[in-house]
Amino acid sequence: MASSPQPDRAVSYGEEPSVGVLLSRVTSDLQTLFQQEVELAKAEVKQEATKAGKAAGMYGGAGFAGYMVLLFLSLAAVLGLSNVMDGGWAALIVTAVWAVIAGVLYTQGRSRMRTVSPTPERTVETMKENTRWARHPTK
Repeated sequence: MASSPQPDRAVSYGEEPSVGVLLSRVTSDLQTLFQQEVELAKAEVKQEATKAGKAAGMYGGAGFAGYMVLLFLSLAAVLGLSNVMDGGWAALIVTAVWAVIAGVLYTQGRSRMRTVSPTPERTVETMKENTRWARHPTK
């Protein structure tokens, strides 16, 4: 069993740990810190991707509603020209309703997309703090 008796013996006898032991501890702590930072970055990216997916769904809904506007507008034009009375006006009302729906979905999708941040802000900030600490650990 290969273990490093130096750190345990130094601590058990009340001696100061060697530079090698201290470097080993710092390296271990840095590895743990960077692993935690990577996990934080993954969580942030996943959260932002979820928000982007929902906003994209709103854009998709707006696209479908826009398609329906064109469909009913075309239907209204055909019916309006062929039957200048009731049928065309009914189709125009349906078209107006779809136009309102498309506008609402587009506006909601646009506002949600503006809240999406592609960079993991918290991770970037903590990495900057870690770098500052690594350069000047006593400050």
